Amino acid sequence: MPLDIAFWLTAGAIIVLLVLSAFFSGSETALTAASRGKLRAQADKGSKGAQRALDITEDNERLIGSVLLGNNLVNILATSLATALFTRVFGDSGVALATLVMTLLVLIFAEVLPKTYAITNAETAAAGVSGPIRVIITVFSPIVSAVRALVRGVLRLFGVRTDPDTQILAVRDEIAGALHLGHSEGVVEKEDRDRILGALDLGDRTVEEIMLHRSQIEMIDADMPAEEVLEQCLRSPHTRLPVYRERHENIIGVIHAKDLLRAMFKKSGDEAPAKAFDILAVAMKPYFVPETTTLDDQMRQFLRRHTHFAMVVDEYGALQGLITLEDILEEIVGEITDEFDVDGGRPLRRSDTGDYVVDGGMTIRDFNRATDWNLPDDEANTVAGLVIHEAQTIPLQGQVFSFHGFRFEVLSRKDNRIARLKIRPL
Repeated sequence: MPLDIAFWLTAGAIIVLLVLSAFFSGSETALTAASRGKLRAQADKGSKGAQRALDITEDNERLIGSVLLGNNLVNILATSLATALFTRVFGDSGVALATLVMTLLVLIFAEVLPKTYAITNAETAAAGVSGPIRVIITVFSPIVSAVRALVRGVLRLFGVRTDPDTQILAVRDEIAGALHLGHSEGVVEKEDRDRILGALDLGDRTVEEIMLHRSQIEMIDADMPAEEVLEQCLRSPHTRLPVYRERHENIIGVIHAKDLLRAMFKKSGDEAPAKAFDILAVAMKPYFVPETTTLDDQMRQFLRRHTHFAMVVDEYGALQGLITLEDILEEIVGEITDEFDVDGGRPLRRSDTGDYVVDGGMTIRDFNRATDWNLPDDEANTVAGLVIHEAQTIPLQGQVFSFHGFRFEVLSRKDNRIARLKIRPL
């Protein structure tokens, strides 16, 4: 059969449609794979294409719907023309031949090739195609809106609810996943990963999780003689100490070592400075915070109030512990120590056998950070609390438990508290 002008026009149309298919496939991959952070950086430097890409990816559902609509239209049309063309040339066998040829052409030139390029140069490709894609989204907007409504209606029949304002990927989860992946591949150091994740977690963690428990708080009795107050302050490694009267839960002030020394220095010229000295005259008013306050909010409160020290109370107003700005910062940068800090007896050390000997009061988060393990901290804040929660009793010395893929052995117990444990993975 002669190859007339209709044959060549049809062949040319198929090639054009394949190019359009490649454009749609590459655009979809580029716009969904491009990093919004990198696009934002380019947009801030004046790239209009990057800004357009950011704008059109705000609504991923509409973007994907428009691109898929265009891609399917050109693919179906190209396949129909190829079938007609091959049938005209080869007769009935042209249908099978057209299917084979178009499958290869679409797979290689309209799918694999453009998508490979788009993945390799995601941000550049996204900025380049953003202009035409924005026009296509505008043109196909009525059809895509109707399809969206239909899809949501079908999903609703199966009990699936969709929120058009919900982002497909949470930015925070995306950052956390990228950090974990980077660390596993050796690109991100463990310390850098822990610092960034610690800052991201401040909004989800509460004061109760990191506060110093009331049983460990060093306090000053307001009725003690001035000499004993001064001696205790000088002996203490802490700069600020709560002041109580009659019972430890009755906090009436917070004394700062500098304020105490200044007051004592002023009284040093008196004949009986100790008798004339009133500790409450130099003590600051105590600052109380609820135990459910998030660390993010509490850090802002500390910065706004120009204070670093707060007493933590529960819903009934009972004292639970204390928290400082340093405690919150340690959740980001790790343990902060200076020359006045008391050696806590190494809350975590590794034995020759590879087991970890742990202070029961060590928080699960700190333990996970030190060991790079993943003990759950949903039900308990400390390692001892986790063992008690899982055992549903206060274990005796020498008892052994296995849960969450680890072996826990109680090494020592003081009263009703687990003092030390030995932990190793099963």
